[in-house]
Amino acid sequence: MVSNFPDVKIDKCIVEESMIRDWSELTGLTNGSPITVERVKIADSNIAIEGEFALPPLAQLGREDQVFIMAFVGAHGSMKEVGRLFGISYPTVKNRLVKVASKLRMVEINSKLTAMSEQESLLDMLEQGKINADEALKRLA
Repeated sequence: MVSNFPDVKIDKCIVEESMIRDWSELTGLTNGSPITVERVKIADSNIAIEGEFALPPLAQLGREDQVFIMAFVGAHGSMKEVGRLFGISYPTVKNRLVKVASKLRMVEINSKLTAMSEQESLLDMLEQGKINADEALKRLA
């Protein structure tokens, strides 16, 4: 797990220590409570929108997970490169990704994909004559 954040260089993208410190202070104020944004302003204009806005899922992650995901994306999804950047093993990178994915509710998507793959398997078995239609319907129920 990443605990100290020196500047992490990924290709030409640098995660600056000051940005991490600012985000740490903001998230420290909330003590883990969700943050609601009430005003959004377009930087180059005087246009502002007021209301209640939830932060996007990636912004809801803790700072360590955000830095980890930035490194992962900057490494073009290479777990080997992420391991090298943080000095951790490939299995540790993989476990960290699973943990972050569960925070992003990716587990629900993966469960749906697994269910779809099981249904496709049943259809293949039915098509190949390994099971009959009644058996396929029973397994789908």
